[in-house]
Amino acid sequence: MANLIDKAITHKLSRRSFLGLSAGAVATIALPGCGLQKVDADTAAQLSQGEGKWISAACWHNCGGRCLNKAYVVDGVVLKQKTDDTHPDSPDFPQQRACWRGHSQRQQCQGADRLKYPMKRKNWEPGGGKKELRGKDEWVRISWDEALDLVATELKRIKENYGNESIMGQVNQGMERTLALYGGYVSTWGSTSWGTWVDVGPAVMGPYGDSYSNTGNDRLTLRKSKLIIMWGANPAWSSGGNPTYNFLQAKKAGAKFIFVDPLYSDTARILADEWIPIRPSTDAAMLLGMAYVMIKEDSAANPLIDWDFLNKCTVGFDADHMPEGADPKENFKDYVLGTSDGQPKTPEWASEICGVAPEKIRELAIEYATTKPTAVICGGASSRTHRAEQTAQAFITLACMTGNIGIPGAGTGLSCHNRAGNAGPSLVKAGGSGVAAIKNPVSIKINQNEIWSSVLTGKYTAKKDDIQDVDIRCIYYDAVSLLNQKMGATKGIEAHRTKLEFVVTQAFSFNTQAKFSDIVLPITTQWEKYGGFLTGNREILIWYSQVIQPMFESKDDIWVAAEIGKRLGLDPEKIAPLDLKQQVFNQLAGATVAKEDGSGFEKLVMITDADIAEMGVKGKAQTGRIAVKEFREKGIYQVPRTPGDKLGFTELENYRNDPEKYARETPSKKVEIHCQTLADKITNYGWTVKSPIAQYDKPEEGYEDTFKDWKGKVKGEFPFQMYTIHYRRRSHSIFDNLPWLREAFPQEFMMNAKDGAELGLKDGDIVKITSRHGVVVRPVYLTERMMPGVTTLGEGAWIEMDEETGICTSGTVNILEGGIPTGQGHMGANSCNVKVEKWDKPLLPDYKWPQRIIF
Repeated sequence: MANLIDKAITHKLSRRSFLGLSAGAVATIALPGCGLQKVDADTAAQLSQGEGKWISAACWHNCGGRCLNKAYVVDGVVLKQKTDDTHPDSPDFPQQRACWRGHSQRQQCQGADRLKYPMKRKNWEPGGGKKELRGKDEWVRISWDEALDLVATELKRIKENYGNESIMGQVNQGMERTLALYGGYVSTWGSTSWGTWVDVGPAVMGPYGDSYSNTGNDRLTLRKSKLIIMWGANPAWSSGGNPTYNFLQAKKAGAKFIFVDPLYSDTARILADEWIPIRPSTDAAMLLGMAYVMIKEDSAANPLIDWDFLNKCTVGFDADHMPEGADPKENFKDYVLGTSDGQPKTPEWASEICGVAPEKIRELAIEYATTKPTAVICGGASSRTHRAEQTAQAFITLACMTGNIGIPGAGTGLSCHNRAGNAGPSLVKAGGSGVAAIKNPVSIKINQNEIWSSVLTGKYTAKKDDIQDVDIRCIYYDAVSLLNQKMGATKGIEAHRTKLEFVVTQAFSFNTQAKFSDIVLPITTQWEKYGGFLTGNREILIWYSQVIQPMFESKDDIWVAAEIGKRLGLDPEKIAPLDLKQQVFNQLAGATVAKEDGSGFEKLVMITDADIAEMGVKGKAQTGRIAVKEFREKGIYQVPRTPGDKLGFTELENYRNDPEKYARETPSKKVEIHCQTLADKITNYGWTVKSPIAQYDKPEEGYEDTFKDWKGKVKGEFPFQMYTIHYRRRSHSIFDNLPWLREAFPQEFMMNAKDGAELGLKDGDIVKITSRHGVVVRPVYLTERMMPGVTTLGEGAWIEMDEETGICTSGTVNILEGGIPTGQGHMGANSCNVKVEKWDKPLLPDYKWPQRIIF
């Protein structure tokens, strides 16, 4: 074995074998300015011998990591990639390493399935043509002039016939400026990822400011935690880059990790000391059961409640500490004890709902209450469910009860995306681009859960008891994966095939939106643009540069917006007032970094007159920490950190220490366990009615709905709960088309091995998954890592409909999920019930599916 390892380490591939070529073979290579061309093996091998250059490349997708990505370019072709090696790696000053998705990016930017030319659907004509063929029609290549003319002409026709309120814009790359100047467009609202924390946290605790809905600690302060409860959080999959590594440092510093999750995740495999499986959308019930234990068993000899913090810093816990004007009977303590409604929220009561044993609920409650400091790290999953505003508020309430707020190493809240394991305001950030936003004159905003029903029915919910008319005839997509990524995709397909008169997409690959469009415009990736700035956590600023020339006939988004604007009679200078080079310089010159003593910010970049002349921009010289040339070559500036420095962060630390001086921006100036503001806000949205305190309200399509008779426990038509996860293969829907990632991560449907055996299934069988809203098929992965009665499927797979059966063969979760909003109108994706059956037809592995190559 040792000899085999030595051979593997010392083995060197030739350039020819690296490219996968042999004499006489033909390869597909990206040549500068030409897109993909077929060349013979000798030409490809010769190209690979050329002198290359490492360029900092954008890794811009919305995973939260946005790590440092370097591309090795030879004669305009990216041959390989690497990640951060700008300094030695250490726990205190870690490298910003890209994940497998970032490392596969050259297959995305130089892929054979790049959109190459403008094109229109063969059977489309003004007014819609054969709308029923969207998603399965043939395509016709057209010129840019024809494409732009067609788009402008249709926008004019729809505006003249129906008004601007009939144009829906899913736009944020430039066309939002054009459409706003042309009279406006209908927009949409609602959180897809952050769930109910978006509204609950700021209402209950006061606005967070720049700390991004995150009640927690930065990565160095987190090492002071003695106990970290990871609740529905799997950063190893969902937050690329360093978050899991940061949590590992907390574990090495002595923190115990407990995972509460239906799945024993890969993050749990790395960190967990204990795993507590729980049913989806029942988290609030378990938290209330824990609160009951704390209240009933608290005593002077065995203190489980931090009365000093409750009395000094909160309102609403008990009848003696209510907000002004509130009914004393609405206090949290009496609700938990059952005084107000006759139902004590005992561990036994909670266990029947959440599936966690009563003794385990009691054990966790006592451990949480007696361990200081404890941090509860919430992923977004537990708050992406119907009525999950109760869950987020319950997390905050228990943190207040135990006093785990405002203490370094303690806290509770959403800790995902670019704040995963490293909360706090940005320590380094780019300046403004110099381009002012243009206000959209149309005030209509449709909730994301009602988009497709509003198109089909002509109605939408404006607010409570206010259903208004709307007449959507056109959707313009430029960078938003609406059809694929919003719930109720079955209705979305119906809306595209029956109601919409015009659908246009700007994209660089033939994604779901493009597939169901009438006109498709090929767009450059970030690798083909001048450059820009990204951030992946509070300590870094990435400056990426152009890597390759635009592929085929792809154009920049803002160029498209300006060209369409000209055809609509608009001033293109208002659409694109500054070129990208000047915008990048403005961001560079305005970039700031925290001072070492934490007293404020200073200029990041030192700029000379020579730099300005070389860049060909307008600006002034300035002093700063890092020179332009060094910053551009490294591609990153990372703020040096050491334990105990002046840049650490713990949410609400100042407030805890001096609640009068640092009063919260709530009506009571305190943290509001009883929060009428939140209750009124949710009620006024028009979907649900919320109590001012955290309660358990049964969600629509929750655990109870898996039974025909809840009391008799007779399984119903849809006996399994299904929740969705951020999957390794993708960043949301991006990367789903890459063959490398398809082979590595096959989009399997996960369920408990015992459940599978009872259905006569074996691992790898193809199964049909049916919900109230749609049907998909997938290979099944049977495992003891999944809680019985619960299943999961990764979000983001591109829709692939079998037109004969109406079944999605790719396993798109939004085919299964209906448009069930949370109380605040956010996505209730984890309230879904399904049935599972063996599928007797074959299904090729995803990586063997033909790529979506047009022309």
